[in-house]
Amino acid sequence: MSEIENASNSLASLEATLADAAAQLEQANPIAKAEYGVYVLDIAGRLLRCEGGIECLYRWAPTLDRAGIFHNSDWDKPATLITALVRNTLEQADQATATLECINQLRILAIANEVNWKPGFSSEQARHYLTQVLAHNVGRVFNLGKTEAQRGGPLGNVVDDLLQFVASHIGYEDILGSLCDEIWRLLGERPIQVEGAKSMITQIAISLAQSDQPLGDTRLGADRLISALFGPTQGCRDDPGLAVYRERLEAMDSQSLLQEAGGFARAMHDVGLVSDYHAGFLRWLLDSQREELIPECLGLSTTGLDSLRCYNELTLTLMREAIYPETAQCIYSLTMLLERGILFQPPLAPALWRQINMSLSATCEQQLAALFGPRQSPRVFLLAGTIAVLGQPLGVGQGNNPTCQSARAISMWSINAPDYLLHLIAQAAQFDRIIMTFEGQALDSAELPIALAPPIDNDPASTVLVPHLDRIYNEMGRRCANREEDFHCWVNPEFHGWWVGRAFAIAVDINTGKLKDYDRFVRHFFASYHPLYNGNQPVIHPQPAGLAITDSGGRFVGWHAITLLRVALDQNGEMRVYFYNPNNDSGQNWGGGVEVSTRHCGERFGESSLPFAQLASRLYIFHDEPLNLPRLDGIPEEAVKEVQTLALQSWASDRQPD
Repeated sequence: MSEIENASNSLASLEATLADAAAQLEQANPIAKAEYGVYVLDIAGRLLRCEGGIECLYRWAPTLDRAGIFHNSDWDKPATLITALVRNTLEQADQATATLECINQLRILAIANEVNWKPGFSSEQARHYLTQVLAHNVGRVFNLGKTEAQRGGPLGNVVDDLLQFVASHIGYEDILGSLCDEIWRLLGERPIQVEGAKSMITQIAISLAQSDQPLGDTRLGADRLISALFGPTQGCRDDPGLAVYRERLEAMDSQSLLQEAGGFARAMHDVGLVSDYHAGFLRWLLDSQREELIPECLGLSTTGLDSLRCYNELTLTLMREAIYPETAQCIYSLTMLLERGILFQPPLAPALWRQINMSLSATCEQQLAALFGPRQSPRVFLLAGTIAVLGQPLGVGQGNNPTCQSARAISMWSINAPDYLLHLIAQAAQFDRIIMTFEGQALDSAELPIALAPPIDNDPASTVLVPHLDRIYNEMGRRCANREEDFHCWVNPEFHGWWVGRAFAIAVDINTGKLKDYDRFVRHFFASYHPLYNGNQPVIHPQPAGLAITDSGGRFVGWHAITLLRVALDQNGEMRVYFYNPNNDSGQNWGGGVEVSTRHCGERFGESSLPFAQLASRLYIFHDEPLNLPRLDGIPEEAVKEVQTLALQSWASDRQPD
């Protein structure tokens, strides 16, 4: 008997065994399903390794779903799954979990192809989900080589075969198109941390170079991203390497150098990414004493140019000390710092000179070196990181850390009190401690217990500050633990600054979690922040607020800290709340039609926005000026009802008072 016939018989035998196991799983009671599920996963894992096994399991995935293979697991509701987690599950989880993920991918593919269905999860959603998964695993889709973790994963090459099977149904053009759209969306928020986007663009570049798949118009959008990173100007279009590029600069005339400067600035402002060649060019200008080209190289407006001219020596020193190819993204941050005009605040220049000449503590140096490597000194990374948070206050992200309060505070200080932010960075970097006051008493972070594990994927300034800020924030909360109101009432003004309103509104009872006088809460928010009902009073200082975050199904996920930035009409005449979300990806679907926008609705870089009523429906705490006496009777009843309906259909569905 031939090997093909043996494989066919093995496949047929395993499929028959799987059919029996699936029937037993379906008939099992909920408590016993986990035990029967283990047997099904074992068979499915063996089936995946057979020739034709993936296609066979694709046919069986809907049946296994109905039988309960995902019962009481994270995969039970596909609408809530996070595409970014799939890669680690396939590569690092145990074999049973990785096999379950494979079945999930095939189940969702069946939904995308409309041969299966799931309530609350459409074929369009399924297709979008799969394109995102494939985008995160583009290297394996195109066989671009594996890391050691991938080679030694629980399923090995089966993962490649599975992803390519899915890709063959979805379409290779859709994968790269989706990946490009995702990168543009994320870069539209102008984050400080761009390593993830740069990594994805690198994968796209390799894929385009090695793939023979027809990609159509997708190549045009991809080429724009690739050129911004690897060849934004005529002089480096072919990505020659920094050494060769520097030799080319030596041979260029004045007109060619001016074109290079303008090309770098256009690419940087257009995409939001800075090429290593941009840093090489800027350093060459400094070394060659061609500073007259720096304004063109940065793409400065009149405001930025005034800042540069008035603080020329400081700006040039910041460039020399902080900007290298390893910290190239800092060029965009420095440009934005100049454009903000904050150097005209008297404390800023001396505070930055202090930062330039600062000696870091041994602990701080070790921490930064461990996270950012030996490519540059820790001092360089911290100075570049400091420029980043000053230039891009809305680009600060919390990473994969539960530190939204600290990230929000860093952002808010950069907006309202950049000199205070520099003061805190200096304390933490030199003395491994920061001192803040709470109700007249000093709190020293060095004397407080560790609150959370040190962050591992933050920008350098946040890496230094966040552990200390978390300790102090937790201590402030502990001192308010026995008070009858939510601790944010006292902590937010003391922690963030004097500009935080001392009047405090909360939508829930802190003891029961039930809604508390919700009608008044909604009316108070309208009367305080909506320009049509507060006398057209704008938000003067950004204010901290708290949201009840929900998933795409409208289910409650948890409480989250944001900053209310402004309220204004968008280009369509709709009143929107523009806010800062420290989550690294702010474009989120919160269910019930509440989808956060980060572009195309009047947002500035880094802002998120929602129509006023939709934001109000997810709000649970906010601050107001205590001397304000807002008129609550002037709010239209239909506006209040809209907010209440959206809230009661989502996070507040089980919070109505008894």
